[in-house]
Amino acid sequence: MWRLCSQAQIFSAHSRKRGGNGKGGRPGPPVHDDRVERVFAADAPNVLWLTDITEHWTKEGKLYLCAIKDVCSNRIVGYSVSDRMKASLAVDALASAVARRGGQAAVRGCVVHGDRGSQFRSRRFVAALNAHGLQGSMGRLASAGDNAAMESFFALLQKNVLNTQGWTTRQQLRLAIVTWIERTYHRRRRQRRLGRLTRSSLRPSTRPPTRPEPTHPECQPNLRQSPVSTSILSAGRCQPSVHDATFGRVVPRSF
Repeated sequence: MWRLCSQAQIFSAHSRKRGGNGKGGRPGPPVHDDRVERVFAADAPNVLWLTDITEHWTKEGKLYLCAIKDVCSNRIVGYSVSDRMKASLAVDALASAVARRGGQAAVRGCVVHGDRGSQFRSRRFVAALNAHGLQGSMGRLASAGDNAAMESFFALLQKNVLNTQGWTTRQQLRLAIVTWIERTYHRRRRQRRLGRLTRSSLRPSTRPPTRPEPTHPECQPNLRQSPVSTSILSAGRCQPSVHDATFGRVVPRSF
């Protein structure tokens, strides 16, 4: 049969069934318990990090961004940009966050909360968590509220950058994302939770707060009546960095 079909130039066509265990199917079982349970609060940095991945089209194809946010100060402590959504995207973002926040000794025990995407369930990402002494956490299936604090950041990014125009190249979109995060989100955008201050202007305060607030100086706003000690920024604690999987390695960026 094969010989006759080959001589007659007859070939069979196979179609792959959608869904199942392939792309577009339901995520697999979680590899971590939900340690957050929608309580997005921390009284010190490096206690709770949130992470997720977003994507956007350009004329060259999709560009993927994996970001990690510290719940205490709402800073984006690390992120990675790539044209492929693989486990390395999440691993590189985690590596840049650990390097920026002072290394393994400073972040040991921190909870890293994400969704049940394959990148965060991969062996490489789980091994990276264990290597840095971090604790994994995962929300429930099809429940965006389990990572709502991270989704709010991506909603701002989409409104202020991604949907503002059509993007020709991945390089153009990558530069726009990095510029918005480092220049606008960290330095210009004020937040009510931080006392209408920007994330880069947070400074230690010695005056006791009048209401229950995070006790760590990086997590509370600088009150006008309070004497100010050395800025966290000048100490180098909040120096931003980005891992670009397409265009370079971990690149620290100074203010």
